[in-house]
Amino acid sequence: MEKETATLMQPDAKELAQHPVVSQQEWNKILEEHVKKEKKMTKLRDELRRELRALPWVKIEKNYVFESPYGKTTLSDLFGNRSQLIVKHFMFGPGWGEGCVGCSFSADHLEGTVQHLENHDVSVVAISRAPIQEIEAFKKRMGWSFRWVSSFDSDFNYDFNVSFTPEQVAEGHMYYNFGYIDAPMQEQSGISTFYKDEKGDIYRTYSLYARGEEAILSTYALLDLTAKGRNEEGNLVNWVRHHDRYNAGGFVDNTGRYHAEEKKDGSGSCCH
Repeated sequence: MEKETATLMQPDAKELAQHPVVSQQEWNKILEEHVKKEKKMTKLRDELRRELRALPWVKIEKNYVFESPYGKTTLSDLFGNRSQLIVKHFMFGPGWGEGCVGCSFSADHLEGTVQHLENHDVSVVAISRAPIQEIEAFKKRMGWSFRWVSSFDSDFNYDFNVSFTPEQVAEGHMYYNFGYIDAPMQEQSGISTFYKDEKGDIYRTYSLYARGEEAILSTYALLDLTAKGRNEEGNLVNWVRHHDRYNAGGFVDNTGRYHAEEKKDGSGSCCH
């Protein structure tokens, strides 16, 4: 991994040569024009979010039951005393032993937001198909405190198109991110949001998948401001690792799972 990191860190002379060095005054004028474009994009994003909040909802008719460290819990229970719920669809299948690297990267960002969201009428929970014992062991290893439950005995993951049956995987043509993709993966990632009214009825208000999750990745937002940008070869699994595995070598495959041995062929795509 140290060799791989060093390669990524080496400056590209050709790329650097494309950036002229100018005076502060000239730089300010150039940035004035660039900021106008950024402000336009910000306004467009605000408008898109307004459209998002005006979208129709879907009423949840099933009584989803999950396994928690304290026993059975329902989707309604996950709201606590709040009217809104964010669910992180975390790629962590039965027997994996640890969660997807990309989802773990997202979870690192999610961890710091929970107390702020909870004080703004929003509960947060991660849901995976792995048994609760595996989830708890990995959660302890990573030092996370957000709620995380198991959907192992539930249709939840399948209904939300983030888990797929062996038959679907064999066919390799699955409905994900509101379209059909050719990706033989049993687990996928995403985020879904829910609202519970005063009667206790629950509604699915939004879901996003794949690169849509970049909205919560402040690491990417900061990298996008730097001279070399994201500096990755195609996707995050080229460099991201579980936060306790940097400089440990190995590679991440196209299902988001880490392997200690060196990569032999191909490159993964994980959830981005």
